[in-house]
Amino acid sequence: MMKLALPALLMLGSALLGQDHPRPKLLGVEHISLWSHDLEKSRAYYHDFLGFEEPYTLKNPDGSPSVTFFKVNDRQYIQISPEHEAGTDRLNHYGLQTDDAEGLRAYLASKGVAVPAQIKKARIGTLSFTFKDPEGHSVEVVQYAAASWPVREKGKFMPVTRVSQHIMHVGIIVTQFDAEMKFYEDVLGFKEIWRGSSTGTVLSWVNLKLPDSEDYIELMLYPTPPDAGHRFSAHHLCLDVPNIDATVAALNTEPARKDYSRPIEIKLGKNRKRQANLFDPDGTRTEVMEPKTVDGKVTPPSTAPPPSR
Repeated sequence: MMKLALPALLMLGSALLGQDHPRPKLLGVEHISLWSHDLEKSRAYYHDFLGFEEPYTLKNPDGSPSVTFFKVNDRQYIQISPEHEAGTDRLNHYGLQTDDAEGLRAYLASKGVAVPAQIKKARIGTLSFTFKDPEGHSVEVVQYAAASWPVREKGKFMPVTRVSQHIMHVGIIVTQFDAEMKFYEDVLGFKEIWRGSSTGTVLSWVNLKLPDSEDYIELMLYPTPPDAGHRFSAHHLCLDVPNIDATVAALNTEPARKDYSRPIEIKLGKNRKRQANLFDPDGTRTEVMEPKTVDGKVTPPSTAPPPSR
């Protein structure tokens, strides 16, 4: 029998490790979870104003609300939870959907990412686990089990009058640009699709598309963490709308519009897509945006350097 030298054995072991833990699919952005100072005011914004139905609310053992789900489509939700401390960051975490939560947990472990020893079954029947990216953002991986509530409620709680049928992306604050890019591209398999600058001199945003979906995350770049007021706007969700004029006109006729005191202005973004910014009662930004540029042509990416610390 041929004997292999130690370096060859190590190489073989590494190859087998990679084969044992391939990366399962990442099927899209599954949810964004936000902290709320006043749950009833948040409900008035997301349900009454934006038109998203509330298929279920989970409660704590004492009967107080734990998390409320607002359904965007059969695989995407906005989750709202009562804050633990006033004035703190509004982003709790965001979620990615997979077809194999345990497989992704094992894959991340093989890449040296700190993950739980096992996945869990959530109260709504989904299979999940949570890890942190290099920036410290909590990311929940979610798999829809056959008996889970999202599967049970498929096709329900989606009125045609809701403001959008799709979360296009979520935006997260990033101060560790190189580490975040390496993690999302090299480990998770995301692909950069565009980068932009608000000033033309320093890079402001990088869009990274999931490997098995058109959904993406938007890295909001800063040299140091912004103060609370700016964090609320930087952390955001983006809703896909086919026509921003029609969307804003519809929002302006909603009965709940009288309780929304901010103006709604249509603007052309640096990506040359028409959009408008809305803000929930805690200041978290909801970007409503058309999916295509004004002329259908690709907007050239910025060549500006990332912020330096």
